[in-house]
Amino acid sequence: MTTLVTGGAGFIGSHVAKHCMALGQEVVVLDDLSGGFVENVPQKAIFVKGSITDADLIAKLFSEHRFDYVYHLAAYAAEGLSHFIRRFNYNNNLIGSINLINESVKHEIKCFVFTSSIAVYGVGQVPITEDQIPVPEDPYGVAKYAVEMDLRCAHEMFGLDYIIFRPHNVYGEHQNIGDRYRNVIGIFMNQVMKNEPMTIFGNGEQTRAFSYIDDVAPQIARSVNINEAINQVFNVGADKPYTVLEVADAVAQSFNVKPNLNYLPARNEVLHAFSSHEKAHNILGNDTQTTLKDGVNQMAQWAKNVGAQQTSLFSGVEIKKNMPPSWLKALKEEKKEGENAIKY
Repeated sequence: MTTLVTGGAGFIGSHVAKHCMALGQEVVVLDDLSGGFVENVPQKAIFVKGSITDADLIAKLFSEHRFDYVYHLAAYAAEGLSHFIRRFNYNNNLIGSINLINESVKHEIKCFVFTSSIAVYGVGQVPITEDQIPVPEDPYGVAKYAVEMDLRCAHEMFGLDYIIFRPHNVYGEHQNIGDRYRNVIGIFMNQVMKNEPMTIFGNGEQTRAFSYIDDVAPQIARSVNINEAINQVFNVGADKPYTVLEVADAVAQSFNVKPNLNYLPARNEVLHAFSSHEKAHNILGNDTQTTLKDGVNQMAQWAKNVGAQQTSLFSGVEIKKNMPPSWLKALKEEKKEGENAIKY
């Protein structure tokens, strides 16, 4: 079986690619390296540098490799930032996905596995179940839900089989800890290694079920081999929610330091978001549930070897109105630094 894994140099994608290869699939990884690293790509996988927004490249890859499966994980997954990069968000997370769906239909692949997000649900009763009607609260969630709906349309019209996963707050090795807009555990670890305070928006009582990567990636990879999973939607991740304050404490302990916190004004975000995984457990099997302490400790050991990474700002901000003050301040500082560098 030949498989395309988009975003396979990134965090979740690289782990899914690894598990696909362990299942005997030949894997082609497509990634533009905007958030991933080529060293994350599993050995013996074919790596192609490129973007899912390049329709001609996508068509060429499908013609050359005749894929059986597509695991689509490429996305710019910054929920909070998506309000301020709307055009970029929809071009990458929606239009890029449609390029893949079009070619999947034309080449009659066996199954299209799409990594959506818990962000599609928006505000709702917790724990969230798959039968709740999604009402996304941000453009990132809107784009993800639009792709889900398009996959259903493609199935009804063309017979394209799919599996949709809605993971949430996944963390672990290969995470881009230099990204200041997403993945709070990675952000905290990077700040600790740079001797900076851990930044918390609001009071830190927001709750999420932080999910260790090895509890998520294997389920996604093997799903194509489970008949009952075809054309289904699954929440996937950890069952136990934690507050952001509890996460900060776990990160501090993993680095053997006292929590040093910097509270910032609250963002416009869902306060409590975690889901039920009963459906995934019943159909995909009961995987292990790594505790927050164990998962954070394992990630911390990897992060210490990698070292602190330089955070970078998103250069294509389209709207600055109502942007969190800390982000706006950082944008201004980086612009000033760039201007000074040009002078010298």
